[in-house]
Amino acid sequence: MPWQQVYNPVGSFWLSTLLAALPIIILLGGLAFLRLKAHLAALAGLVTSLLISVFIFGLPASKALVSAGFGAVYGFFPIGWIILNAIFLYDLCQEKGAIQVLRENIAGLTSDRRLQLLLIAFSFGSFFESAAGFGTPVAITSALLIGLGFPPLQASGLSLIANTAPVAYGALGTPIVALAGVTGLDVRDLSAMVGRQLSFFSVIVPFWLITAFCGFKKMLEVWPAALVAGLGFAIPQLLISNFHGPWLAGVVSSLVSLAALVILIHFWQPRQTFSPEEYGNTDLKGTNLSRKALFSAGLPWIILSLVIFVWGIPQVKKLLDSIFAPSFVISSLHHQIFRMPPVTPSPMPEEAIFRFNFLSFTGTGILVAAMISGFLMKFSPAKMLKIYAKTIWRVRFSLLTVALMLSLGYITRYSGLDATLGLAFARTGVLYPFFGTMLGWLGVALTGSDTSSNVLFGSLQKITAGQLGLNPVLMAAANSSGGVMGKMIDAQSIVVAATATRWYGHEGNILRYVFIHSLLLAALVSLFVFLQAYVYPFTKMVVG
Repeated sequence: MPWQQVYNPVGSFWLSTLLAALPIIILLGGLAFLRLKAHLAALAGLVTSLLISVFIFGLPASKALVSAGFGAVYGFFPIGWIILNAIFLYDLCQEKGAIQVLRENIAGLTSDRRLQLLLIAFSFGSFFESAAGFGTPVAITSALLIGLGFPPLQASGLSLIANTAPVAYGALGTPIVALAGVTGLDVRDLSAMVGRQLSFFSVIVPFWLITAFCGFKKMLEVWPAALVAGLGFAIPQLLISNFHGPWLAGVVSSLVSLAALVILIHFWQPRQTFSPEEYGNTDLKGTNLSRKALFSAGLPWIILSLVIFVWGIPQVKKLLDSIFAPSFVISSLHHQIFRMPPVTPSPMPEEAIFRFNFLSFTGTGILVAAMISGFLMKFSPAKMLKIYAKTIWRVRFSLLTVALMLSLGYITRYSGLDATLGLAFARTGVLYPFFGTMLGWLGVALTGSDTSSNVLFGSLQKITAGQLGLNPVLMAAANSSGGVMGKMIDAQSIVVAATATRWYGHEGNILRYVFIHSLLLAALVSLFVFLQAYVYPFTKMVVG
């Protein structure tokens, strides 16, 4: 039986908003302040969302339970599938000693931890975000930083901070393409507008990253490297997003940034090397400082990069899906729940189809890369199966946590709790360019995905902009631009980072480490959008 969402069920808008926010408050509060294990905090948030959705917002209990199950399945596929196989590849490399070889050779390039951080977390991580997205970069870069000797908190938190600049163009531009789909706005206009908002912050993030790592004074010692990494990313991002579109803006930018940084490091090093003792030994007298050893150790990551890039090409995805990609319609949800005005122009049915695109899943590409690498590293099939079983056991709680968090997110979506929160931001009038951008931040913090945030709030952004006389392209793009700063605090990404660094149970520590950075950067993006909306000459940057 069809059900229409209600956004003010108790007759008080602010009380309805508070009730809608309560599951998220409990989830994040349990992690950050009560220091609950991540799966327990997620379970508490899930139970709260079920109770509020059913007894306050009126979502039928059967639909609430089915939506929770739907979210859990999505948590395993594709999100958990990425985590599992990325950690499997890392475990293979660790078993073979390849991580130690990489560590010695990166130290041979530079023993300065600040430069290593820029190389791995910012430039290399940006490539994986641009090519694959959905948790891949955090899983890989935080694991690599741990292998290089970074403490778990820094490896996790700094990977999350670095994984911001490329998010809007992640997975070959998927968030922008999805935004165009739900708003009806031109995809190239949206791409150009996001580029004009984020390129400035792509320059800032490397400086911010190093300052968060070791302080402002230590950052100043490597400002040329931060500038090269940032400009190497920002300039191609701005040009490609404006003159080509969203599809290659991240991939090309990350490769240019990585190449520019490597060239700079070859000719320039800071006067004082920063490598604290607790970060491990960087003695270069190892036996693996040769091109052959480096190639062997780096080959799995080269293979991974190539496979992930190929897997992300739309034509390849289409081919793989033509081979095997069954779809399952969730009949009790599909077109049985309606989003209502003013969230949408007219009643709009929610889709509920689980597409099991197993072959084209990013996680499947990572598994293929891991298997190829395993055979090249002379692992037998039996040995790889044994390591895979150990990896599954190691990430079991992380997979459970992601499933619980996605269950919460899907209940929030189908019950309309997310729309109630969005409408609260839409009531801010002349300040809407600021708070509308923060809505994108909230959307990614809730869903763990810039794509999902754009699907949830893109239409609302367009409608509200029209009502307030604002440019709809500006505010739709702002949803994606603000969202990138929410990526570092979404619970899903935090769990991925904790798993990759073998620091499960410390998700609250990671959240506290990154939260203020996320909030401040989101506020800066929001202020920038506010200036674009009202203040000359920033208004000249607006598309259309």
